[in-house]
Amino acid sequence: MRARAGARFPEVEVARPASAEEVAALLRSGRRVIPMGGGSGVCGALAPAPGDLVLDLGALDRVEIDEANLLVRAGAGVNGMDLERRLNERGLTLGHFPSSLPVTTVGGLVSTRSSGQESSRHGSIEDLLVGLTVALEDGTLAEARAHPRTAAGPPLHLLFAGAEGTLGVVLEAVLRVRRRPEAVIGRGWRLAGVDAGLGALREAMQRDLRPLVLRLYDPADSAFQGPDGGCLLVAATAGPRAVAEAEAAVLAEIAAGAGAEPLGEAPWERWLDHRFDLSADRLREFLAPEGAFLDTIELAAVWTALPALYEEVRSHLAAAAGLTLCHFSHAYAQGCCAYFTFAGSAPDEAAAQAAYGEAWRGAMEIALRRGATISHHHGVGQVREPWIRAELGGWWNVWTRVRRALDPRDALN
Repeated sequence: MRARAGARFPEVEVARPASAEEVAALLRSGRRVIPMGGGSGVCGALAPAPGDLVLDLGALDRVEIDEANLLVRAGAGVNGMDLERRLNERGLTLGHFPSSLPVTTVGGLVSTRSSGQESSRHGSIEDLLVGLTVALEDGTLAEARAHPRTAAGPPLHLLFAGAEGTLGVVLEAVLRVRRRPEAVIGRGWRLAGVDAGLGALREAMQRDLRPLVLRLYDPADSAFQGPDGGCLLVAATAGPRAVAEAEAAVLAEIAAGAGAEPLGEAPWERWLDHRFDLSADRLREFLAPEGAFLDTIELAAVWTALPALYEEVRSHLAAAAGLTLCHFSHAYAQGCCAYFTFAGSAPDEAAAQAAYGEAWRGAMEIALRRGATISHHHGVGQVREPWIRAELGGWWNVWTRVRRALDPRDALN
Protein backbone atom coordinates (compact mmCIF):
# COMPACT_ATOMS: atom_id res chain seq x y z
CA MET A 1 0.00 0.00 0.00
CA ARG A 2 2.82 2.40 0.84
CA ALA A 3 4.62 1.54 -2.38
CA ARG A 4 1.44 2.20 -4.39
CA ALA A 5 1.17 5.56 -2.66
CA GLY A 6 4.69 6.46 -3.81
CA ALA A 7 6.65 5.74 -0.63
CA ARG A 8 10.34 5.11 -1.24
CA PHE A 9 12.22 2.65 0.88
CA PRO A 10 15.58 3.77 2.33
CA GLU A 11 18.82 2.60 0.82
CA VAL A 12 20.75 0.61 3.38
CA GLU A 13 23.95 -1.40 3.45
CA VAL A 14 23.54 -5.17 3.75
CA ALA A 15 26.16 -7.50 5.22
CA ARG A 16 26.03 -11.29 5.00
CA PRO A 17 28.15 -12.67 7.86
CA ALA A 18 29.08 -16.34 7.69
CA SER A 19 30.05 -16.88 11.34
CA ALA A 20 29.30 -15.76 14.88
CA GLU A 21 32.66 -13.98 14.94
CA GLU A 22 31.76 -11.93 11.86
CA VAL A 23 28.43 -10.94 13.45
CA ALA A 24 30.24 -9.92 16.64
CA ALA A 25 32.68 -7.75 14.67
CA LEU A 26 29.83 -5.99 12.88
CA LEU A 27 28.10 -5.30 16.20
CA ARG A 28 31.31 -3.73 17.51
CA SER A 29 31.43 -1.38 14.51
CA GLY A 30 29.28 1.17 16.34
CA ARG A 31 26.59 1.24 13.67
CA ARG A 32 22.91 0.52 14.20
CA VAL A 33 22.35 -3.11 13.23
CA ILE A 34 19.09 -4.68 12.02
CA PRO A 35 19.09 -8.51 11.82
CA MET A 36 16.97 -9.96 9.02
CA GLY A 37 15.57 -13.45 8.58
CA GLY A 38 13.33 -14.56 5.74
CA GLY A 39 11.39 -11.29 5.59
CA SER A 40 8.08 -13.14 6.00
CA GLY A 41 6.81 -11.13 8.98
CA VAL A 42 3.50 -9.32 8.50
CA CYS A 43 3.68 -6.67 11.25
CA GLY A 44 6.50 -4.46 10.00
CA ALA A 45 9.10 -5.55 12.54
CA LEU A 46 11.91 -4.70 10.10
CA ALA A 47 12.20 -0.95 9.57
CA PRO A 48 15.79 -0.02 8.71
CA ALA A 49 16.56 3.68 8.42
CA PRO A 50 19.17 5.35 6.20
CA GLY A 51 22.62 4.53 7.52
CA ASP A 52 21.56 1.32 9.25
CA LEU A 53 23.40 -1.93 8.60
CA VAL A 54 21.09 -4.85 7.78
CA LEU A 55 22.42 -8.30 8.67
CA ASP A 56 21.35 -10.95 6.18
CA LEU A 57 21.79 -14.07 8.32
CA GLY A 58 21.18 -16.52 5.47
CA ALA A 59 24.78 -17.77 5.53
CA LEU A 60 24.35 -19.06 9.11
CA ASP A 61 22.94 -22.28 7.71
CA ARG A 62 24.62 -25.12 9.60
CA VAL A 63 22.39 -28.00 10.76
CA GLU A 64 23.38 -30.76 13.20
CA ILE A 65 20.80 -33.47 13.90
CA ASP A 66 21.14 -35.50 17.11
CA GLU A 67 18.84 -38.49 16.58
CA ALA A 68 19.69 -40.20 19.86
CA ASN A 69 18.62 -37.20 21.97
CA LEU A 70 15.97 -35.85 19.56
CA LEU A 71 17.63 -32.46 19.20
CA VAL A 72 18.62 -30.31 16.24
CA ARG A 73 21.09 -27.43 16.28
CA ALA A 74 20.24 -25.04 13.46
CA GLY A 75 21.76 -21.74 12.38
CA ALA A 76 19.59 -18.63 12.32
CA GLY A 77 19.60 -18.55 8.52
CA VAL A 78 18.31 -22.10 8.00
CA ASN A 79 15.09 -22.12 5.98
CA GLY A 80 12.16 -23.57 7.93
CA MET A 81 10.91 -25.86 5.16
CA ASP A 82 14.42 -27.08 4.32
CA LEU A 83 14.98 -27.94 7.98
CA GLU A 84 11.74 -29.92 8.10
CA ARG A 85 12.69 -31.84 4.94
CA ARG A 86 16.11 -32.71 6.34
CA LEU A 87 14.51 -33.95 9.54
CA ASN A 88 11.93 -35.95 7.57
CA GLU A 89 14.75 -37.77 5.78
CA ARG A 90 15.76 -39.12 9.21
CA GLY A 91 12.19 -40.00 10.18
CA LEU A 92 11.94 -36.90 12.39
CA THR A 93 9.89 -33.70 12.49
CA LEU A 94 10.15 -30.34 14.21
CA GLY A 95 6.36 -30.20 14.20
CA HIS A 96 6.41 -26.44 13.60
CA PHE A 97 4.32 -25.47 10.57
CA PRO A 98 3.37 -21.80 10.25
CA SER A 99 1.66 -21.16 6.91
CA SER A 100 4.72 -19.10 5.94
CA LEU A 101 7.12 -22.02 6.57
CA PRO A 102 8.55 -22.11 3.01
CA VAL A 103 9.96 -18.57 3.42
CA THR A 104 10.85 -18.54 7.13
CA THR A 105 14.21 -18.85 8.86
CA VAL A 106 15.00 -20.37 12.24
CA GLY A 107 16.13 -17.00 13.58
CA GLY A 108 12.93 -15.36 12.44
CA LEU A 109 10.75 -18.07 13.96
CA VAL A 110 12.44 -17.53 17.32
CA SER A 111 12.52 -13.73 17.14
CA THR A 112 8.80 -13.44 16.39
CA ARG A 113 7.73 -16.12 18.91
CA SER A 114 6.15 -18.12 16.12
CA SER A 115 3.40 -20.71 16.38
CA GLY A 116 2.50 -23.37 13.83
CA GLN A 117 -0.52 -25.27 12.57
CA GLU A 118 0.28 -28.28 14.80
CA SER A 119 0.78 -26.27 17.99
CA SER A 120 -2.06 -28.03 19.81
CA ARG A 121 0.14 -31.14 19.81
CA HIS A 122 3.73 -29.89 19.60
CA GLY A 123 3.51 -26.45 21.21
CA SER A 124 4.85 -23.19 19.81
CA ILE A 125 8.46 -22.24 19.12
CA GLU A 126 9.19 -21.40 22.77
CA ASP A 127 8.10 -24.93 23.74
CA LEU A 128 10.53 -26.42 21.22
CA LEU A 129 13.41 -24.15 22.17
CA VAL A 130 16.07 -25.80 24.35
CA GLY A 131 18.80 -23.17 23.96
CA LEU A 132 20.01 -20.20 21.93
CA THR A 133 23.31 -18.73 20.89
CA VAL A 134 22.98 -14.95 20.77
CA ALA A 135 25.32 -12.08 19.92
CA LEU A 136 24.75 -9.15 22.26
CA GLU A 137 24.94 -5.46 21.38
CA ASP A 138 28.62 -5.16 22.41
CA GLY A 139 29.65 -8.18 20.35
CA THR A 140 29.90 -10.66 23.22
CA LEU A 141 28.38 -14.10 22.70
CA ALA A 142 25.98 -16.03 24.92
CA GLU A 143 26.31 -19.69 23.96
CA ALA A 144 23.42 -22.15 23.91
CA ARG A 145 22.96 -24.29 27.02
CA ALA A 146 21.29 -27.50 25.87
CA HIS A 147 19.77 -29.41 28.79
CA PRO A 148 16.45 -31.30 29.05
CA ARG A 149 15.62 -28.85 31.85
CA THR A 150 17.57 -26.73 34.31
CA ALA A 151 16.80 -24.83 37.51
CA ALA A 152 20.14 -23.00 37.39
CA GLY A 153 18.50 -19.61 37.15
CA PRO A 154 15.61 -18.41 34.97
CA PRO A 155 15.50 -19.39 31.27
CA LEU A 156 17.16 -16.23 30.00
CA HIS A 157 17.23 -17.45 26.40
CA LEU A 158 13.46 -17.00 26.31
CA LEU A 159 13.96 -13.23 26.56
CA PHE A 160 14.93 -13.38 22.89
CA ALA A 161 11.87 -15.40 21.79
CA GLY A 162 9.58 -12.61 20.63
CA ALA A 163 12.05 -9.74 21.09
CA GLU A 164 12.13 -9.13 17.30
CA GLY A 165 15.86 -8.40 17.24
CA THR A 166 15.74 -5.68 19.90
CA LEU A 167 17.90 -7.41 22.54
CA GLY A 168 20.52 -9.19 20.45
CA VAL A 169 21.10 -11.18 17.29
CA VAL A 170 19.95 -14.81 17.33
CA LEU A 171 22.72 -16.91 15.77
CA GLU A 172 21.70 -20.50 16.45
CA ALA A 173 18.90 -22.45 18.10
CA VAL A 174 18.84 -25.86 19.74
CA LEU A 175 15.37 -27.30 19.22
CA ARG A 176 13.45 -30.38 20.32
CA VAL A 177 12.39 -32.70 17.51
CA ARG A 178 10.10 -35.73 17.45
CA ARG A 179 9.84 -38.95 15.55
CA ARG A 180 7.30 -38.77 12.73
CA PRO A 181 4.03 -40.41 13.78
CA GLU A 182 3.16 -43.91 12.67
CA ALA A 183 -0.38 -42.84 11.82
CA VAL A 184 -2.28 -39.61 11.12
CA ILE A 185 -6.08 -39.65 11.01
CA GLY A 186 -7.82 -36.53 9.71
CA ARG A 187 -11.54 -35.79 9.37
CA GLY A 188 -13.97 -32.93 8.84
CA TRP A 189 -17.36 -32.03 10.32
CA ARG A 190 -20.01 -29.39 9.73
CA LEU A 191 -21.41 -27.63 12.81
CA ALA A 192 -24.42 -25.35 13.12
CA GLY A 193 -22.50 -22.28 14.26
CA VAL A 194 -19.46 -20.79 15.95
CA ASP A 195 -20.73 -21.35 19.50
CA ALA A 196 -21.23 -25.08 18.92
CA GLY A 197 -17.82 -25.32 17.27
CA LEU A 198 -16.01 -23.50 20.08
CA GLY A 199 -17.72 -25.81 22.55
CA ALA A 200 -16.33 -28.82 20.68
CA LEU A 201 -12.81 -27.34 20.62
CA ARG A 202 -12.92 -26.60 24.33
CA GLU A 203 -14.19 -30.09 25.14
CA ALA A 204 -11.43 -31.71 23.10
CA MET A 205 -8.67 -29.75 24.79
CA GLN A 206 -10.09 -29.97 28.30
CA ARG A 207 -10.38 -33.75 27.97
CA ASP A 208 -6.59 -33.76 27.52
CA LEU A 209 -6.57 -34.83 23.89
CA ARG A 210 -3.49 -33.82 21.91
CA PRO A 211 -4.84 -33.28 18.40
CA LEU A 212 -2.31 -32.75 15.64
CA VAL A 213 -4.60 -30.17 14.04
CA LEU A 214 -7.79 -28.59 15.36
CA ARG A 215 -9.30 -25.77 13.27
CA LEU A 216 -12.79 -24.27 13.24
CA TYR A 217 -13.91 -21.91 10.45
CA ASP A 218 -16.72 -19.41 10.83
CA PRO A 219 -19.52 -19.48 8.20
CA ALA A 220 -17.83 -16.96 5.89
CA ASP A 221 -14.45 -18.71 6.03
CA SER A 222 -16.10 -22.14 5.71
CA ALA A 223 -17.53 -21.06 2.35
CA PHE A 224 -13.95 -20.54 1.13
CA GLN A 225 -12.93 -23.99 2.39
CA GLY A 226 -15.58 -25.91 0.44
CA PRO A 227 -18.72 -26.87 2.41
CA ASP A 228 -21.77 -24.62 2.11
CA GLY A 229 -23.59 -23.66 5.29
CA GLY A 230 -22.53 -23.89 8.92
CA CYS A 231 -19.01 -24.00 10.30
CA LEU A 232 -16.31 -26.39 9.13
CA LEU A 233 -14.26 -28.22 11.75
CA VAL A 234 -11.04 -29.90 10.56
CA ALA A 235 -9.17 -32.11 13.02
CA ALA A 236 -6.47 -34.76 13.01
CA THR A 237 -4.90 -37.08 15.54
CA ALA A 238 -1.46 -38.69 15.35
CA GLY A 239 0.92 -41.12 17.02
CA PRO A 240 1.15 -44.89 17.25
CA ARG A 241 -1.83 -46.21 15.29
CA ALA A 242 -3.70 -47.42 18.36
CA VAL A 243 -3.31 -44.01 20.04
CA ALA A 244 -4.29 -42.06 16.91
CA GLU A 245 -7.36 -44.23 16.41
CA ALA A 246 -8.39 -43.94 20.06
CA GLU A 247 -8.09 -40.14 20.05
CA ALA A 248 -9.89 -39.94 16.68
CA ALA A 249 -12.78 -41.91 18.19
CA VAL A 250 -13.00 -39.49 21.13
CA LEU A 251 -12.91 -36.50 18.76
CA ALA A 252 -15.73 -38.02 16.72
CA GLU A 253 -17.72 -38.55 19.92
CA ILE A 254 -17.19 -34.90 20.92
CA ALA A 255 -18.21 -33.68 17.46
CA ALA A 256 -21.35 -35.82 17.53
CA GLY A 257 -22.21 -34.45 20.95
CA ALA A 258 -22.03 -30.93 19.47
CA GLY A 259 -24.48 -31.93 16.73
CA ALA A 260 -21.84 -32.07 13.99
CA GLU A 261 -22.39 -33.69 10.60
CA PRO A 262 -19.46 -35.96 9.61
CA LEU A 263 -17.85 -35.02 6.28
CA GLY A 264 -15.22 -37.74 6.10
CA GLU A 265 -11.59 -37.34 5.08
CA ALA A 266 -12.06 -34.90 2.17
CA PRO A 267 -11.91 -31.65 4.23
CA TRP A 268 -8.72 -32.81 5.94
CA GLU A 269 -7.07 -33.81 2.67
CA ARG A 270 -8.04 -30.52 1.04
CA TRP A 271 -6.63 -28.54 3.95
CA LEU A 272 -3.41 -30.58 3.89
CA ASP A 273 -2.97 -29.93 0.16
CA HIS A 274 -3.39 -26.16 0.57
CA ARG A 275 -1.86 -25.45 3.99
CA PHE A 276 0.96 -23.29 2.55
CA ASP A 277 -0.94 -21.66 -0.32
CA LEU A 278 -1.21 -18.10 1.04
CA SER A 279 2.09 -16.89 -0.39
CA ALA A 280 3.57 -13.40 -0.49
CA ASP A 281 3.19 -13.42 -4.28
CA ARG A 282 -0.57 -14.01 -4.02
CA LEU A 283 -0.90 -11.23 -1.45
CA ARG A 284 1.02 -8.79 -3.67
CA GLU A 285 -1.23 -9.75 -6.59
CA PHE A 286 -4.34 -8.94 -4.53
CA LEU A 287 -2.84 -5.63 -3.39
CA ALA A 288 -1.79 -4.52 -6.88
CA PRO A 289 -4.97 -2.51 -7.74
CA GLU A 290 -5.16 1.03 -6.41
CA GLY A 291 -7.16 1.28 -3.19
CA ALA A 292 -7.01 -2.44 -2.31
CA PHE A 293 -6.10 -3.52 1.23
CA LEU A 294 -5.79 -6.86 3.00
CA ASP A 295 -4.37 -8.12 6.29
CA THR A 296 -4.74 -10.62 9.10
CA ILE A 297 -5.18 -10.06 12.84
CA GLU A 298 -4.69 -12.96 15.26
CA LEU A 299 -5.96 -12.50 18.80
CA ALA A 300 -6.29 -15.00 21.64
CA ALA A 301 -8.54 -15.20 24.67
CA VAL A 302 -9.95 -17.62 27.22
CA TRP A 303 -12.93 -19.71 26.16
CA THR A 304 -15.53 -17.66 28.01
CA ALA A 305 -14.37 -14.44 26.32
CA LEU A 306 -14.10 -15.80 22.77
CA PRO A 307 -17.74 -15.68 21.53
CA ALA A 308 -18.23 -11.98 22.35
CA LEU A 309 -14.71 -11.11 21.17
CA TYR A 310 -15.36 -12.84 17.85
CA GLU A 311 -18.71 -11.15 17.27
CA GLU A 312 -17.49 -7.65 18.10
CA VAL A 313 -14.25 -7.84 16.11
CA ARG A 314 -15.99 -9.46 13.14
CA SER A 315 -18.66 -6.75 13.09
CA HIS A 316 -16.06 -4.00 13.33
CA LEU A 317 -13.89 -5.41 10.53
CA ALA A 318 -16.93 -5.95 8.30
CA ALA A 319 -17.89 -2.30 8.77
CA ALA A 320 -14.35 -1.00 8.26
CA ALA A 321 -13.25 -3.26 5.41
CA GLY A 322 -16.00 -5.44 3.96
CA LEU A 323 -14.80 -9.01 3.53
CA THR A 324 -14.15 -10.58 6.94
CA LEU A 325 -13.23 -14.20 7.66
CA CYS A 326 -12.25 -15.92 10.89
CA HIS A 327 -10.95 -19.29 11.93
CA PHE A 328 -10.09 -20.60 15.39
CA SER A 329 -6.92 -22.63 15.96
CA HIS A 330 -3.93 -23.01 18.32
CA ALA A 331 -6.21 -24.42 21.00
CA TYR A 332 -5.34 -24.88 24.67
CA ALA A 333 -7.30 -26.08 27.66
CA GLN A 334 -7.79 -22.41 28.57
CA GLY A 335 -8.72 -20.87 25.21
CA CYS A 336 -7.55 -20.46 21.62
CA CYS A 337 -6.56 -18.06 18.85
CA ALA A 338 -9.14 -16.19 16.76
CA TYR A 339 -7.51 -15.48 13.39
CA PHE A 340 -9.25 -12.79 11.33
CA THR A 341 -8.66 -11.98 7.68
CA PHE A 342 -10.06 -8.71 6.33
CA ALA A 343 -9.97 -7.18 2.87
CA GLY A 344 -11.54 -4.29 1.02
CA SER A 345 -11.09 -1.59 -1.56
CA ALA A 346 -11.38 2.18 -1.50
CA PRO A 347 -11.64 4.86 -4.20
CA ASP A 348 -8.11 6.15 -3.58
CA GLU A 349 -4.98 5.47 -1.55
CA ALA A 350 -5.80 7.91 1.24
CA ALA A 351 -9.18 6.27 1.78
CA ALA A 352 -7.58 2.81 1.71
CA GLN A 353 -5.03 3.80 4.35
CA ALA A 354 -7.80 5.28 6.51
CA ALA A 355 -9.98 2.15 6.28
CA TYR A 356 -7.00 -0.11 6.95
CA GLY A 357 -5.99 1.93 9.98
CA GLU A 358 -9.53 1.94 11.32
CA ALA A 359 -9.74 -1.84 10.99
CA TRP A 360 -6.61 -2.24 13.11
CA ARG A 361 -7.54 0.45 15.64
CA GLY A 362 -10.91 -1.05 16.42
CA ALA A 363 -9.68 -4.64 16.61
CA MET A 364 -6.88 -3.72 19.00
CA GLU A 365 -9.12 -1.66 21.27
CA ILE A 366 -11.79 -4.37 21.36
CA ALA A 367 -9.16 -6.98 22.25
CA LEU A 368 -7.77 -4.88 25.09
CA ARG A 369 -11.23 -4.06 26.44
CA ARG A 370 -12.27 -7.71 26.41
CA GLY A 371 -9.09 -9.00 28.04
CA ALA A 372 -7.68 -10.71 24.95
CA THR A 373 -4.06 -10.53 23.85
CA ILE A 374 -3.45 -8.31 20.83
CA SER A 375 -1.11 -10.88 19.24
CA HIS A 376 -1.09 -14.66 19.45
CA HIS A 377 1.83 -15.40 17.10
CA HIS A 378 2.54 -12.66 14.53
CA GLY A 379 4.43 -10.44 16.95
CA VAL A 380 4.28 -6.67 17.45
CA GLY A 381 6.29 -4.79 14.83
CA GLN A 382 5.15 -1.32 13.81
CA VAL A 383 1.50 -2.17 13.27
CA ARG A 384 0.81 -3.08 16.92
CA GLU A 385 3.28 -0.64 18.48
CA PRO A 386 0.59 1.91 19.51
CA TRP A 387 -1.10 -0.69 21.75
CA ILE A 388 1.75 -2.79 23.15
CA ARG A 389 2.23 -0.64 26.26
CA ALA A 390 -1.44 -1.06 27.18
CA GLU A 391 -1.14 -4.82 26.60
CA LEU A 392 1.89 -5.20 28.87
CA GLY A 393 0.68 -2.93 31.66
CA GLY A 394 3.16 -2.95 34.54
CA TRP A 395 5.41 -5.34 32.60
CA TRP A 396 6.21 -2.46 30.22
CA ASN A 397 8.60 -1.11 32.88
CA VAL A 398 10.28 -4.51 33.09
CA TRP A 399 10.62 -4.63 29.30
CA THR A 400 12.12 -1.13 29.02
CA ARG A 401 14.68 -1.87 31.75
CA VAL A 402 15.72 -5.14 30.13
CA ARG A 403 16.06 -3.43 26.78
CA ARG A 404 18.04 -0.53 28.25
CA ALA A 405 20.41 -2.98 29.95
CA LEU A 406 21.03 -5.10 26.85
CA ASP A 407 21.01 -2.31 24.25
CA PRO A 408 22.15 0.88 26.02
CA ARG A 409 23.15 2.59 22.74
CA ASP A 410 19.85 1.78 20.98
CA ALA A 411 21.96 0.06 18.34
CA LEU A 412 19.57 -2.82 17.58
CA ASN A 413 16.21 -3.12 15.84
